[in-house]
Amino acid sequence: MSSSSSSDDSDEDIILQILINLPRPRRFRDRSNPLQDYDDLDFKYRFRLSKETFMILLHMIGDSIKHKTNRSSSLSPVLQLLIALRYYATGAFQMVLGDHIHVHKSTVCRVIKTVSTEIARLRPHFIEFPSTVAEQQRVQLGFFRLHQFPRVIGALDCSHIRIQSPKSDIGEQFRNRKGWPGSVHDSTIFDNSLIRAKFENNEFGNTFLLGDGGYPCRNYLLTPLLNPRTEAERKYQKAQIGSRNVVERLFGVLKRRFPVLAVGIRTKLSTTMATIVATAVLYNFLLKEKDEIPQEIDNHLIDIELLQEIPTLPIRQLINAERSHLINTVFS
Repeated sequence: MSSSSSSDDSDEDIILQILINLPRPRRFRDRSNPLQDYDDLDFKYRFRLSKETFMILLHMIGDSIKHKTNRSSSLSPVLQLLIALRYYATGAFQMVLGDHIHVHKSTVCRVIKTVSTEIARLRPHFIEFPSTVAEQQRVQLGFFRLHQFPRVIGALDCSHIRIQSPKSDIGEQFRNRKGWPGSVHDSTIFDNSLIRAKFENNEFGNTFLLGDGGYPCRNYLLTPLLNPRTEAERKYQKAQIGSRNVVERLFGVLKRRFPVLAVGIRTKLSTTMATIVATAVLYNFLLKEKDEIPQEIDNHLIDIELLQEIPTLPIRQLINAERSHLINTVFS
C-alpha cells in the first residue's frame, strides 16, 4: 500500500513538472478592421486615401510585403499597409498603435521600413521627368497657361524635412545654420543631380527650368531678377515667380497630406529615406487616381506653422544672356 502511494506521488510530481515547463499559450489581441470599422470619410481622415484607392495600392505591393510564413501571429499585407499609412498620417508610433491596431512598437518599426521600401520601389512609375517630345510639350503648355512663360518643363525647389539625428560621428553633417537637420545648399543638391547633367548635355533641347534666388542663373535655369527696373523686367519677374510657385505650393500640400514630413521622422536613416520617397510616390499615385482630400478634412490636418520653410540663402546672380534675350523679346 505504501509502495503504491509512493509511486503515485512520483508520477504526480513528474506530471506537475511537465505542466510547469510547458510553454505559455500565446495570447492574441483582437485587432480591428479599419476597412469595416470606419466609413469612407473617417477612413480617409486616418489614412489619407479612400478605401478604393487603398485596395489598388494593396494590389500593387501586397505580394511583396506578404510574410513567407503562415503563422497566425504574422501580420497580413492589409494590416501592414494600414500601419504604414497611419504613420505617414501622424508621424508618431504612439498614434499608429492607437485606433485599436494592437501591434508592438518594434513590429511597427519593421513594418514601416518594409512597406515604405516597397512603395518607394514604385518610383519609376510615378516620379519621372518629361522625357519624350510629347510629354515636354504637354508640360510646357501647362506652364504657359499659368502665366504665359514659354518653354518651361520644370520648377525647382527644395524642402526641409526634419529627421532624427544619426547620433554618430556624422551627426553634425545633417545640421544647418538654424539647428535643423540638413546642411546642404539647394544649388549644391541640384548640381549633384542627374537632371542637371542631362540639361548640361542639352538632352531637353531649348527648354527651361525655373528656380528661386538660391540657384545660379544659367541658360536653362532661369531665376528672378534682383532689382527689376523696366516694365519688361517686371513682367518677367511676375511670370517667373508665379510659374515657379507651383513647386512651393506642392511642398505645403505634400506635408499636409502626410504630416510625418512636417512633424519630423524619428527612424533609422535608411527607413527615413524610404519614407520620404514613399510619400512622394503616394502623392503622385493619389493624383493619378484623383483621390483628393475633402476640404473639411484638409482644414484640420496640420498646423500651418509646421509647414514654414527656412529661407534659402540667395547666391550672387550674374547677368545671363538667355534671360536677357527672353525679357527683351517675350516680355517687352
